[in-house]
Parts: sequence; C-alpha cells; structure tokens
Amino acid sequence: MADLQDELRTTAEVGELDPPAAWPDTEPPATATLIGGVTGLGADSGAPDRAPLADGPDPLARARTFLAGTPVADGYSGLPWALRHLPWFDLELGESAVDTDLPRLREGHVGALFWSLHLPRGIAGDRAVGATLEQLDLVKTVIDAHPEGLRLAHGAGEVADARNCGRVAVVLGPAGAAALGDSLGILRALHALGLRVLTLTGASWAGETGLTRFGEEVLREMNRLGVLADLSGASDATIGRALAASKAPVLFTRSAARTLRPHPSNLSDAVLAELGVAKGLCMVPLTAEQTGPSVRDVADHLDHVRALAGADCVGLSGTYDSGTAHPQDLADASCYPHLIAELITCGWSASDLALLTWGNVQRVLRGADFTARAAQHRRPPSSARIADLDG
Repeated sequence: MADLQDELRTTAEVGELDPPAAWPDTEPPATATLIGGVTGLGADSGAPDRAPLADGPDPLARARTFLAGTPVADGYSGLPWALRHLPWFDLELGESAVDTDLPRLREGHVGALFWSLHLPRGIAGDRAVGATLEQLDLVKTVIDAHPEGLRLAHGAGEVADARNCGRVAVVLGPAGAAALGDSLGILRALHALGLRVLTLTGASWAGETGLTRFGEEVLREMNRLGVLADLSGASDATIGRALAASKAPVLFTRSAARTLRPHPSNLSDAVLAELGVAKGLCMVPLTAEQTGPSVRDVADHLDHVRALAGADCVGLSGTYDSGTAHPQDLADASCYPHLIAELITCGWSASDLALLTWGNVQRVLRGADFTARAAQHRRPPSSARIADLDG
C-alpha cells in the first residue's frame, strides 16, 4: 500500500491525489438505550458501551428484543430489478413473488436498505445509462407508492430520521460503473437523482490493471460528491488503488472471507486487514454461494472479518431478490433475527452487534458526507474527459 500511495502522490496530469484521511475509530459518543435489559445503541448512535447481552433462555427472543431497538441496515437488495418483471405488486400488503416486502422487512427489523441499480450482463453503453435512469424512476415510483413504509434517504441523517419516523430508509445504489457512460457529468446527474454508491467494475477505466487516469478522476469526483465506492467484484489492482486513494471510506457490498470460501468476490485476509486500516466496510452477503448453506457458515464469515478488519468494519448484506440461493433459515428479509440469535450464541456482545447491524453503515455514510463537504471547498466539479486522460 505504501508503494501505491507514493505512486499516486506523483500523479500530476490531472492533479495530485490527496493522501487518505485518517478516520476515527468511533463516532461521537451517544446516549445508550436500554432495550429489554440490553445495553446497546440507539438508532443513531456511534460509540457503544461494550456490555454483554442480557442472559435469557431463548436466543431468538433475545435477538428480536435487541433488533427492536437497533435495526439492520441491509447493504444490498436486488428488489428494483425484480419488481420490473411483475405486472402488479403491493409491498405493503405483501408480495410472494419477491423476497422483500414491508411485512417481512418489519418482521426482520430492517431499518435501512441499499437498493441495487445493477443491470444484467450485456447491457452497456448508452443502454446502460438509459436502463439505470429507468431503475431510478421505478425506485422513486415504488417509494412514492408506499409512503407509510419507505422513505428515500440521501445520507446518514436522513437514514436516522426515516428510522425514527418508523419508515425503512432506502439508499440508492450500488449502480454499475457502466451507468456513467464514461462521463463525469452523468455521474453528477445520477448523484442529483439520489445515487450514493457506485461499483468500480464493468468499465474500461476500472479493470484488471486497476484504475486508469480517468478512473482516478472518477474516484476523486465521487469523493467530492459523496458517492461511496463499492469494490465487490473489483480486481485486486482496483481494490489496491481505491483503498490508497479514496478519502472517504470504501464499501464491499457483497463480500465475505475467501479463506473460508474461495468465491471471486470474497476477500483475502490481506485485503481484510488493509480494509481495517482504511476504516472501510465489508458487508457479508447472506448467500449460499459466498458464505455457505447454513446460518453458522454466515456467522463464521462474520467472525473472520471482525477478527481481521475489526468490529467497526463489518456489516450485513441480505442480497435478497438478486437471483441467488440463501442459507437455511435466511430465505428472505424477515430472517435477520435468526442470524442475530446465532451470533448471540457465538458470544457477540451487544456493542459489536450494534455496530454490525446499524452503526457501521451510519459511520460510513457520515464519512462520505464529511469528505464531500471538505472536498467541495477545495475543488470545483471536474471537467475531465476519458478521451483526454486515457486516449
């Protein structure tokens, strides 16, 4: 990482990359809440009291009690694309054709969702830009049709406000890099429409050899806007560049531990350790392919990521409605209490669980907001073009 950083500092063609910011280990202290005998975090808290969960005979009941006060921020939902194929739906009444609806979100104690704008393979170029805009339009239509259950959120404060009003906060993204059409102007337009997470794969400027000069400029502009970089599925070279260069925390929205399961999107121990230093966030997916067929397999991945990256760098990614199989007892968005019950059995403290379910996502969203405000004072919107930088 030191070599990468030194190389990045010498880049002069577009302007030097700023050194990575040093992010605090915890958010400012907040008043702890007492939840059924559990000292944990409130919905918008940051620095927890490291108290154990209260004893009780039924881990599932204790999990539900805990989640009632500290809900789940789910890092990846494929619901928008799934809804495009339904002639009619009502998420408030319940929709059996998908894995996610409002009754199941409430039963699973989900307080926030990242709604993926990823597109099927084969959609590229102008088609990708248009299809992403259609996805955004659909998402806003769905949210408007369910005002008692859903609320669009653009940052950490709005996520907390939605939760406090009894709504599920919807954060737009990740979208694929192809959605930009190799244009920073389109990136700014998508941000204005609500996009907050972009996956750095599927573009000529973010490939096997890492970020090109234009790719580095895309990352700078993302930092300036407050769009988080998602590195799940990115090449090792792209991951290394982004970890070294980004001033905002980075995300892996669907990555587990490669040591436990050798999936291409899972992370090596070395990357997990680097992620901990950079204070990014690895959101472990609840998929049989990446984590295994049982709840215990998912818990093992969460344990492994926590051990290497730290408790403040691990999160959850349901990956529901994305066409993947899920572990037993984690079939849909209502099943989070089963996972939390398993983690309670494994000895996770209330403070670590609160970071896992809610606090770490809030920290990363705040980090993006803070970075954007600082960057906007230093530089105007970039007018760089891919033809000028990459030829």
